[in-house]
Amino acid sequence: MKKVVFIFSVLFISIFTLSGVFAQEQSKCRITGTLMIKDSGSMGGGLIHFFNVETGPIPNPAKYWRVPDEIADLNEKGEFTIELPAGKYYMGAIKRISGKKDVGPPVKGDFFFISSDEKGDPKVYQIKPGEEINIGTLSEATPFEGWAMKDGLTAIEGSVLLNEEPVEGALVFGYTSPRMFGKPDFVSDKVAKDGRYILRVPEGGSYYLMARDLYGGGPPGEGSIMGVYGKEKTPTAVRVYTGESAKGININVIKFPGRGPREEGMKRFTPDKP
Repeated sequence: MKKVVFIFSVLFISIFTLSGVFAQEQSKCRITGTLMIKDSGSMGGGLIHFFNVETGPIPNPAKYWRVPDEIADLNEKGEFTIELPAGKYYMGAIKRISGKKDVGPPVKGDFFFISSDEKGDPKVYQIKPGEEINIGTLSEATPFEGWAMKDGLTAIEGSVLLNEEPVEGALVFGYTSPRMFGKPDFVSDKVAKDGRYILRVPEGGSYYLMARDLYGGGPPGEGSIMGVYGKEKTPTAVRVYTGESAKGININVIKFPGRGPREEGMKRFTPDKP
């Protein structure tokens, strides 16, 4: 048991860090602007998201939630300033009706938008090294209408369980790489009271799943839950086909008891090659 806890703790310490390391090695640029709710007030108190065009599919929040590459706060006027590595980005923002700054997929009623071009497609912002860009004021946010109907969606479904009991409020992260290091590719909405989750993905393929009670990186705190789908050192790929749902994919988690002495022979979690 101690070995399993150590493996999970080291895995989560490293989670979401690789993207930051690589970003520091690139020239930064600055982008500023103001975001508003369409025909209403500001997006103040919300979050702005940037999605690197090169690292994932086009954001489509009605069908799946792609994890943003960069996130920043919006001040009370809906203004933001963020430094980004040079590149091409899609941009979006969310303001919770709950008033909280929860990171993750929108829920029905949250003010949300993905910045669009004249054709209604997600707009690409190209940012050059050392450049400073002011996008002006965008008034595009509207209430999120909820996820698209399940028919025709590509998804993974199952339950998150701790000692065979449901874990309400947890999140399931989806990776396309079995190493499961760095930023995840996709994330579910929060696990329901009965322990069930739906992880929507853009297309068929093999995905590797991790469950955790927090959205973000860093080591787990005492009492945090964690788990991957598969064996101790070999996360198992979940195969899903486009337009279908892989069901019955249950993830058993453990509760982190807190940090303890490092045991001899323990090392960083490195999944076996399939």
